[in-house]
Amino acid sequence: MTYGKIPDEVIDAVRKRHDIVETVGKYVHLTKQGKYMKGLCPFHSEKSPSFTVTPELQIFHCYGCGKSGNVIRFVEEMEGYSFPEAVRVLAEEAGIPVTWAADGNKGGGQDPNRLKLIEAHELAIKFYHYLLNNTKQGNGAKQYLRERGLSDRLIDHFMIGYAPEEWDVLTRFLTGRGFDPALMEKGGLLSAKNDGSGYVDRFRGRIMFPLWDANGKAAGFGGRIIGEGSPKYLNSPETMLFTKSRTLYNLHFAKPAIRKRKQVVLFEGYMDVIKSWNAGVLNGVATMGTALTEEHCQILRRHADEVLLCYDGDDAGQAAAFKSIPMLEAAGLRVMIAMLPKGKDPDEYINEYGPEAYMREIMDEPVSVTKFKLIYSRKNHILLKEEGRKNYLMEAVNIVAGLDSSTEREVYLKELSREFDISLDALKQDCHNIRMELQKKKPQGDNNDNSWNNGRNEKRRTSGAPKLLPAYTYAERRLLHVMMRDREIAEAVHERIGDSFNVEDHAAIAAYLYAYYAAGYEPDAARFIETLNDSRLEETASSILLMDSDFPFDETVLDAYVETILKVPQLREIESKKEEMMRAERAGDALKAARLGLEIITLERQLKH
Repeated sequence: MTYGKIPDEVIDAVRKRHDIVETVGKYVHLTKQGKYMKGLCPFHSEKSPSFTVTPELQIFHCYGCGKSGNVIRFVEEMEGYSFPEAVRVLAEEAGIPVTWAADGNKGGGQDPNRLKLIEAHELAIKFYHYLLNNTKQGNGAKQYLRERGLSDRLIDHFMIGYAPEEWDVLTRFLTGRGFDPALMEKGGLLSAKNDGSGYVDRFRGRIMFPLWDANGKAAGFGGRIIGEGSPKYLNSPETMLFTKSRTLYNLHFAKPAIRKRKQVVLFEGYMDVIKSWNAGVLNGVATMGTALTEEHCQILRRHADEVLLCYDGDDAGQAAAFKSIPMLEAAGLRVMIAMLPKGKDPDEYINEYGPEAYMREIMDEPVSVTKFKLIYSRKNHILLKEEGRKNYLMEAVNIVAGLDSSTEREVYLKELSREFDISLDALKQDCHNIRMELQKKKPQGDNNDNSWNNGRNEKRRTSGAPKLLPAYTYAERRLLHVMMRDREIAEAVHERIGDSFNVEDHAAIAAYLYAYYAAGYEPDAARFIETLNDSRLEETASSILLMDSDFPFDETVLDAYVETILKVPQLREIESKKEEMMRAERAGDALKAARLGLEIITLERQLKH
C-alpha cells in the first residue's frame, strides 16, 4: 500500500492516537447501545439514529446513507479534506512530526498547480492588504472602510486589502516572483489581454475581501467597487480552488464557535459577517453573493444542528429567506429567523443602533419558521379589506396545519382567533381538515419496515416485506465477516474458493483481503478498509463487519458456506437450461428438449456428489 509520500507507520500511528469514539464525539452526540455507539448521522438528515461507531473495530457506518470508514475517513468527510490533508491535521493534533512532505512530492499527492495557486493567493492577500494600509492609493479605500465602521483591528483580522486602478500591479508582483501568468489566469487572479499580448490584473479599483476555504486555505477574492460602477461586487471565477456554490465566507474562522453552539448564523454578505463578528456573532457565515445551494446546506449540516437566518429586512432579503427555509430543513437543520426592520441590513442596523441593541433585539429574539411564514404571508394581503383578511386567514391556517405539535398549533390558532375575532373551533376544524388531507398524501413515516428514516431517502423506499438475501449472499457475507477478523480462515478460504465469490463486491473485497494478508498485515478492520480505495467497497465491508458476530462458526460451518458458494454457478446453469428446455417444448422441438433434460439430470447428480 502506498499513500503518496506518507509512510504507512505514520498512518498507523495517526489511527492509533485518535480513538474513533472520541473523534466522532466532537461532532456527533453518541450513546452506548451494547458494544456499539449510536447517534444521528452527520452526513444526512434522519429522525432516529442509524449512525453506528464500533470501538472494537475503530470504524463507523451509517445504515441510512451508507457512509463508512475509519477515523481518517470520518475527518475527511466532515471537513472536506483530501486524505493527505486529513492525515496531516490528525498527525499535528497528536504531536506526530509532519516530515513526509519534505521529500519529492511536496503535497503528499496533491496537484502541484493547486499548491502553486494557493501560494499565489496567499501572497496576493498580503500584497493587497499592504497596499491598503501603506500606500497613497489605498487611502481612499481605508477611509471608506472606516466610514463603514471597520476598525484597523477588523481590517487586519479579515485581511481586507485594496487593488489599485492600475492595470498590472499584481501581474508584475506575481511574475516577478516566478509565477506562471497563464496558471494565474486559470486561478482567477489575472486576465488575458484581448489581443493575446499578455496579462492584466482581474481586480482593479476594488476593496478586496479574501476568500478562504473551510480549512483556512486561500481560495479567491470578492472585490467591492468604491463609488459608482458595476458590478458592485466581483468574485473570483470558478477555479480549482474556488466554487461559489460550495464556498461560505468566514467558515474557517467561525467553525470553533459553530461547533461549540451547534448553531450557525447565515448572512447575505461580507460586511454583515464582519460587522456582526465585531458585535459578538462569532458563528456567522455568508454565501458568496449567490443563492443558497444544496451544497451549502450540506456543509452547514456537517457543522451545526441549527441555522439562524439573518437576511436583509427588505423584500428581496425576506423572499430569499423564505426560499432558503425548505432547503435547510431538507438538510436536517432546525431553522430560526432573525427579524430586521424593513429596509435594514445587519451592517446598517449596527451602525444606527449599536452592537448591544443588535445582539439584544435581533440576535437574541429570533422567530420560528412558522411565525416567519405567517409574517411573510401577512405582507401579501390587504388586511383592511374583508377579502384580504379571509385569504390571509386561510393561508395562515394552512401554515399552522403543517405543524406536528398540537400545542404549537393551538398557540397560533388562538392568536389568529383573538386578532381576527374568529371562532377558535372553526379555525381548529379547518386545520383538522387540512391535516387529514395532508395525511392522505404523506408517504410512510419514520422507521417503518420498508425505508430508512430520513426525508432525503424517500426515493429509496420500497413497498412490501424486506427483501431476503439468497443463501449464497448470506454465506459470502458471513465468510467475509470472519475472514476480516481471522487471517487463518482467510487463507483457508483463499485456497478453497479463491475469487469465486458470486457477488461482484464480495469478490473484490476478498481479493483486497488476500493481498492485505499477503503483505504481512495482521487483522485490523480500520486499516484494511483504508486499502479499499472505493467508497462502495468501504460501505459494503463496513456493513459486513458490523453484522452480529454471535453466529456459530467452525470447520463444519465453513464447509457448508464453501459448498453453498461454489455450487451457485452450477445452479445458475441448471436454471438456464430449464428455461431453454421450456422454450424448446413451446417451439415443438422435442429432440432438443429431451437432450436438455438429460443434461439437467447430469448436472443435478453432480451437485449431489
